[in-house]
Amino acid sequence: MIIPEANRLGSVKEYYFSKKLREIRARVAAGEQILNLGIGNPDMSPSNTTLKTLVREAIEPGKHGYQPYKGTAQLRYAFANWYENTYRVQLNAESEILPLMGSKEGIMHISMAFLNTGDQVLVPNPGYPAYSSAARIAGAEIVPYKLSPENDWYPNLEELAKQDLARVKIMWINYPHMPTGTRPSDELFGQLIAFAKEHKILLCHDNPYSLVLNPDPKSILSFPGAKEVAIELNSLSKSHNMAGWRIGLFAGAEAYLQAVLKVKSNMDSGMFLPLQEAAVSALANSFAWHGERNTEYQKRRNVAFKMLDELECTYKKDQAGMFVWARIPDSESSGEEFSERILNSIHVFLTPGFIFGDQGEKYIRISLCTPMDGLQLALERIREFTKAAV
Repeated sequence: MIIPEANRLGSVKEYYFSKKLREIRARVAAGEQILNLGIGNPDMSPSNTTLKTLVREAIEPGKHGYQPYKGTAQLRYAFANWYENTYRVQLNAESEILPLMGSKEGIMHISMAFLNTGDQVLVPNPGYPAYSSAARIAGAEIVPYKLSPENDWYPNLEELAKQDLARVKIMWINYPHMPTGTRPSDELFGQLIAFAKEHKILLCHDNPYSLVLNPDPKSILSFPGAKEVAIELNSLSKSHNMAGWRIGLFAGAEAYLQAVLKVKSNMDSGMFLPLQEAAVSALANSFAWHGERNTEYQKRRNVAFKMLDELECTYKKDQAGMFVWARIPDSESSGEEFSERILNSIHVFLTPGFIFGDQGEKYIRISLCTPMDGLQLALERIREFTKAAV
C-alpha cells in the first residue's frame, strides 16, 4: 500500500466468518463436499406477497432515485404497526423509528453517535462480535461482562454494580440471546432498566431473533421507563427470511434517534424504494406465515438435537432463534479443536463457540438454516464420525 492503514484497525480483526467462509468456499471449489452448518443465513424464501411487491415495484418508472434518509413514511408506519401488533409497543412513526440497511449498520451508527475516545462499553461474553468491533472502531474501550449457564446466561448485575462504571456509556444486550438462544424474562428487562438508570448507561438491545422459535416475543421498549435509557435494533433478516435484503430499524426516543441520524445521513443516501415497499408487505405477514416458518425450524432443530446427542454434547431444548448452542464433552479440549476435527474428518462445519468470547470456549453452535436433506446427511456423517471414534 502507498499509505499505512489507520491506527484504529490495529485493534480490529477480520470477522471470523468472513475468513472461515472464504476457506470453505475454496475447499468446495476444490471438490470437497462440505455441509456448512455454521452461519445463520436463512434458506427459506420471503412471503409470496413480499416477492411480488418487489418485482412489481422494481419495474415501475420513477422508483430508482434517491430516497429520504429516514425512509418512507409508509415503511415507518408499517414498522410502527408491526411493533404494536407484535410487541405491544407504541412508537411514533415520525420521531421514534429509523429504517436501517440491516441492524448491523445500526450497531456501527450507534457506536459512532455516542462514543468518544476513552469511553467504555459493556459487551456480553459470549456475544455477537460486532458489538466489540464497532466500539473499537469508534475509539472506545471494551469491558466484557460474563454470561454463564449457572446464571441462565443472564448478566450478574450485582457484580457489575461493584465495578467502576464511571466511564461506561453503552451496554449491549441481546435477548433472545445469540449464541445461546436464551429467552428474556420480564424480570430481567426490569432489572436492566433500573441498572441503566442508576448508572446512567444507555442500553442497546439487539432484537433480531424474537420471532424465531420463541412463543413470547418481547421488546425492551414495552417496559416502564425503557425509552429513557434504552434503544432497540430489529431486523427482517431472520424473522422474515430477508437477510440479503438488508432491512432493519432503530427504535427509540427522538433524541437518541436524531443523534444516530446525524451519522446515518452522512453514510448513505437512502434505501432503494422497491425494497422499502416490499418490506411493508413483509411486515404484514400473518401469524400463520410465521408459524409455518417456525414449524420447519422446529423439525430441523430436532435433527440438530440428534447430532448433538451423537456427539455427546449437552444442551437446553428451550432455546430460541435459528441456532442450537451446546457444550462439548468434557473429554474435548476446546470447541475450536472439536469443530476443526469434525470439519476435516467428515466435511461438516459447526461453529466453534470461542468466536463469541472465551465463555464459549467449550461450546459449539449448529445453524438451522439448511434444508432437511442436508441436515439428515450431516447427521449420517456425524454417526460415521462417532462410530470411527469408538
